[in-house]
Amino acid sequence: MLTQARLQPTFPVSAPALPAARSEPPRLFGGGAQASEQRAGAMIAYLRDIVLAPPTRFERGHAIFLNRESGFLGEAACGIGTMTTLAIRMRTLLGEALRRDAAGIILAHSHPSGHCRPSDCDIAATRRLHEIAQALEIRLVDHLIFTDDAVYSMRAGGLL
Repeated sequence: MLTQARLQPTFPVSAPALPAARSEPPRLFGGGAQASEQRAGAMIAYLRDIVLAPPTRFERGHAIFLNRESGFLGEAACGIGTMTTLAIRMRTLLGEALRRDAAGIILAHSHPSGHCRPSDCDIAATRRLHEIAQALEIRLVDHLIFTDDAVYSMRAGGLL
């Protein structure tokens, strides 16, 4: 799990270039603390590959759906926006989560500007998504923001 105690809100991403795409994200949870940390790192790398894929000049969103045991159920693109905005249709995103009977969602998007901190709009949209998802008994596990060299965790930053 992307834990608040071990994960700073913003931290560097060590891979300078995008590796080859993976066919399926790694399992997130289970096993000891070291194994869990490795899986969280692999999930971050997987999401980074997706949201920083070309064209990198546009914000790109992606969601991972989890079951009650935090196992992978599926994933969905959340769209490609502009250089500074990404409109995520919550109805579509949560509809997909309900269709898959997901218990959790990890949301990720890119900031092509290079600024890894969430905007006021990012924070407001994340809080709204969290509230609506909670009413549907779906946990917003985290919302990650990626730049070329860093990732910001809204959970670790205290925004979830």
